[in-house]
Amino acid sequence: MSYCSPDLAKPTRARLNNSFTFATFTPFATTLLLLLTLSACSGVSVPGNSSTASTPTPAPTPTLPSSPPPSTSNLTISRTLPSATVGSSYNATLSVSGGTAPYVFSVASGQLPAGILLADSSGVISGTPTAVGNFVFAISVSDSKGLSGKQSLQITVSNSTATAGNSFSNLQQSSGWANYGQGPPDFIDCSPSPCDGITFSMSQGVSSPSMSGSAAQFNLGGTAVYTDALFNNHLIGAFSSQGLPDNNHTLVPSYHTFTYDVYFYGTNLELSQAVEFDINQFFNNLGFIWGHECRIAGGHEWDVWNNVTAHWTPTGIPCNPVDNSWNHLTIQVQRTPSNQLLYQSITLNGVTNTLNQYYDPGSAMNWYGVTINYQMDGNSQQSPYTVYLDELTFTYE
Repeated sequence: MSYCSPDLAKPTRARLNNSFTFATFTPFATTLLLLLTLSACSGVSVPGNSSTASTPTPAPTPTLPSSPPPSTSNLTISRTLPSATVGSSYNATLSVSGGTAPYVFSVASGQLPAGILLADSSGVISGTPTAVGNFVFAISVSDSKGLSGKQSLQITVSNSTATAGNSFSNLQQSSGWANYGQGPPDFIDCSPSPCDGITFSMSQGVSSPSMSGSAAQFNLGGTAVYTDALFNNHLIGAFSSQGLPDNNHTLVPSYHTFTYDVYFYGTNLELSQAVEFDINQFFNNLGFIWGHECRIAGGHEWDVWNNVTAHWTPTGIPCNPVDNSWNHLTIQVQRTPSNQLLYQSITLNGVTNTLNQYYDPGSAMNWYGVTINYQMDGNSQQSPYTVYLDELTFTYE
């Protein structure tokens, strides 16, 4: 996926899911072209053919807690908190609008999950929950000028064993991967390689470097600068590579919590404009694209995708992967009960940064599915480079 803003030398682009353009498509592919138009930097691709992009579908809607009523006081506290898992570290930060910092927080009523505490000076809720349940409580906040506010909140704690079966492991070895080149100004998918001055490829079953003994090798090069290679796999729903086509549209809408866990390795990652890891869900004409870009050129920073504005948003979180070493990345996201995208956390090489950022969804006509993307962006010289992925696991609940 290419990055638009910070690098002024690189043209800004609007590429929604150019995977909507297919080299070999069924009649409805044309309709898909009208779907999301992820920015040129998005690399997020919406499914359209067995060989391209991202997708989603309804089922019994999951029983999720409804949003509590908004605060009516002078200070407003963020209304939604991510769910938690027994035995897993939890960290979330309450955000306050209005008033004058510093703020003081306290539990006004109800009870936090056992094992989780509230830091009164920072609004950080953290710890390791020890029991399942839906915990409802109210948080009070006061500012330096004497203003105050209160908000009802809830945290749902599930058992870690409940979702043990809901995962796909070693997806780098899986069938179903499609690959495309994308370039300015329109970032329309092209395939096979080489095309439009872009060269790209994926090779599976690589024994070295590898952690599992069967890594996947991804390559990008060519003569056209600032061009990208997009690799996409449809997991659930249309064109599922995992045997879950969801023809009745009863699975995809029931999933709301996702984890993308992968190891990646490069010998010279500085040649990359960016590497991108995306989770995508589509159902009821809504498109949820959790795009995560490690912007190497232009600042070594993580950016996340805004589905409505079709632009990358800098997070302020550093992204400094290590050359000639396996870098472990874990991305956690949720779809909230009110159908917002929640970017929860990014963990790189053991360091977890909590985002807790909310965005509205985009649109995706008539698509039901869950997909993942991996993308490589070329720099101002289109310097060729290679990245290996291994032990790619996707978890959903």
